[in-house]
Amino acid sequence: MSAVVWIAVASLAAWMWLLLGQGFFWRTDVRLPPRRDPEEWPSVCVVVPARDEAAVLPHSLPSLLAQDYPGRAEVFLIDDGSRDGTGELARELAERHGGLPLTVGSPGEPPPGWTGKLWAVRHGIGLARARAPEYLLLTDADIAHAPDSLRELVAAARTGGFDLVSQMARLRVESVWEKLVVPAFVYFFSQLYPFRRIAVKGSRTAAAAGGCVLLRADAAERARIPDAIRQAVIDDVALARAVKRSGGHIWLGLADRVDSVRPYPRLHDLWRMVSRSAYAQLRHNPLLLVGTVLGLALVYLVPSVALVAGIVTGDVAAVVVGGLAKALMTATYVPMLRYYRQPLWLAPLLSVTALLYLLMTVDSAVQHYRGRGAAWKGRTYARPEAVLDEQ
Repeated sequence: MSAVVWIAVASLAAWMWLLLGQGFFWRTDVRLPPRRDPEEWPSVCVVVPARDEAAVLPHSLPSLLAQDYPGRAEVFLIDDGSRDGTGELARELAERHGGLPLTVGSPGEPPPGWTGKLWAVRHGIGLARARAPEYLLLTDADIAHAPDSLRELVAAARTGGFDLVSQMARLRVESVWEKLVVPAFVYFFSQLYPFRRIAVKGSRTAAAAGGCVLLRADAAERARIPDAIRQAVIDDVALARAVKRSGGHIWLGLADRVDSVRPYPRLHDLWRMVSRSAYAQLRHNPLLLVGTVLGLALVYLVPSVALVAGIVTGDVAAVVVGGLAKALMTATYVPMLRYYRQPLWLAPLLSVTALLYLLMTVDSAVQHYRGRGAAWKGRTYARPEAVLDEQ
């Protein structure tokens, strides 16, 4: 057999393992677990870090203020040095829409060793502690919640005995680039962190989706959140790991009615979103970067290349093996496209999307070694120290 066929065989073997041995990551049926209403609803404080979010706040904050929650709940929006009037707009929206009480705080510039978002979260949790809540809901400023979102999260946490319940918000998919890139983003995330394994006590797999995290207040104190992860660029995964390492029981799944309203209309916008943290995910390790690039190429690019090469050269074995690998890859992507209500003809284009992610990851490393670091809302973070390396 030719070298192309042997490489295609390796790709097919990788897909067989991913299909059956990676926690059935490709399935999209991990939703909020069975739940029942508690006899007494615990108090909850909602913490929303916000920096220059005036464009999305009118579409998200009213949904938080309108939560139909039977217990005591309060919203703390932390204006992290915004230059677009985010704090003032939040107060105006609260006066206009009413609902849950809103407090707008400002933490000032983060001290050395802190990312801005986590410094804002720390300030919000500090304000919330005065209310002695049983739970904290950490949610981003671009996340819109259904009216029963909070009560469903609390009911799931109470029923399942979870210290952390997180839902991956459904991201916006409207522009051409969003359709091509966004469903794959969630697909790749679930491949790295299979949702079914996250809820298993004793497993090493831990992750959360930062847009929607319900956290027991005592679990946050036990895990030293957010101080223990103060330098983490990928703060949601770091948070989940810290909670699980401290003995917490965590859960992550896909959301049904929790949505991100942030638009990513251009490829540049999506590129920046991925590349700002891709190399941090690899712990700034060049060997992991090389392994990731080779792995992406073998798993996602080789099937298409082998199939096309086989057709062009008449190599039947390359066509068969490459075609089988391509079929498995396409089939595993279909459930995510259905979840995002996208046309299934996008499934065969996963190789193209994977190539884009490969280039974004390389670009993330290039930006790191140029000294630009990860960037978020006008702030650039140099290479984090050991705290991030341990994540």
